[in-house]
Amino acid sequence: MKIHYSIASLVIAAMLFACCTSTLLAQSASPSGGTSITIPSSSIAKAGDAGKRAHTNIRIKATSKDFKGATPQAYGPPFAGYFYEDPSSIACIYKLQRAIPGCNPNVTSANPSGGGNVLAIVDAFDDPNATSDLTNFSIQFGLAAISPTSFQVVYAPFGTSPLGSCTGPATQPPSAAPYGWDVEESLDIEWAHAMAPAATLYLVEAQSNSYYDLFCAVTTASNLVQAGGGGEVSMSWGSGEFSGETAGDSVFTTPGVVYFASTGDGPGVSYPSASPNVVAVGGTTLSTNSTTGDFIQENVWQDTGGGLSAFESRPTYQAGISGIVGTQRGVPDVAAEANPYTGVWVLDTLVFGPGTWYIVGGTSVASPMWAGIVNAAGTFSASSNAELTDLYADPKTDFTDITKGSCGVYMGDFASAGWDPCSGLGSPKTYKGK
Repeated sequence: MKIHYSIASLVIAAMLFACCTSTLLAQSASPSGGTSITIPSSSIAKAGDAGKRAHTNIRIKATSKDFKGATPQAYGPPFAGYFYEDPSSIACIYKLQRAIPGCNPNVTSANPSGGGNVLAIVDAFDDPNATSDLTNFSIQFGLAAISPTSFQVVYAPFGTSPLGSCTGPATQPPSAAPYGWDVEESLDIEWAHAMAPAATLYLVEAQSNSYYDLFCAVTTASNLVQAGGGGEVSMSWGSGEFSGETAGDSVFTTPGVVYFASTGDGPGVSYPSASPNVVAVGGTTLSTNSTTGDFIQENVWQDTGGGLSAFESRPTYQAGISGIVGTQRGVPDVAAEANPYTGVWVLDTLVFGPGTWYIVGGTSVASPMWAGIVNAAGTFSASSNAELTDLYADPKTDFTDITKGSCGVYMGDFASAGWDPCSGLGSPKTYKGK
């Protein structure tokens, strides 16, 4: 039997298809800057990717074109009158600086300070504008200027196994632009630098988003951090869990290095955040008064990843929450801002040219943010296990416990006092215990 479609129905279907598959935001502006949330191609998990290829964890709320009619500013938030987060408002909310009532990003001015040794970001492909974008981001928000010694882009060789092995010369990877990883790279280096402006920062670029290449880049980053006296490696990417993932856990054991990874932007557990050798970072929502710009409270971000690992056993530092997680590794360990509707400013000029600002959310925001905060705390733990042992030691005083909201499959997990699978131990509160 043949099925006949009207011309009108075909036109409507084509319009819906174009709308749903577009990676660009709608053109018209709204009072909050953008009209929809875009999940770029780099953040779309594809069938069969788990354990083979990783995706980013970003969602885009707006770009510069969505702020038509807004007043550009040379300092502070790039466009006046919006309440998206900048380094000073995050420093205010998380008590990394002396708090100003309301923590309005248009009013606060005290950025995070400190940092030392080395902080390394691992991403896939090459962003040739990374240095210039980080320079201009720092100027916009009054952060410490970067130099050829304080920030370097490093090309990782090709990977030869999922155990971090590398081979061949470290040539320049393909451009990130066709793959959508450029926004991820800009986000990671800008917000790591914002949280730890005095740290030596490396952007280590893998040849591709395959696990072989990314784990080789992790090994390259680990060696740089270790040689610099210790520090942190942030990984804002991942995939769904897969059998055999425990074999990769050894990649995250270089002495003197603490590893951070995003838990993902959807229900369930992702790898490498599920590794017991990694600090798993989930997402929260920073609720703001839409009229005054004042911070109200921090809640769960409903789309954050989290839950119980299917393959990783409960590590010793989670013995105190065994009544919740049982015998399995529970994630996240900690959380921070990730909701794109309450997102952060990111400058990325690779695709749309000079002056292109984005409002970005996703747990990709939270991982470099946490890595930078821990770096600026200055403790420089001997390993992720040591860092996690400290984090779980006194959560009542070292974190803001997130007790409102739900997440997970069918929104069946709830925030609660203490550790929960939506926000872990909670969000940063000062540098204590970090």
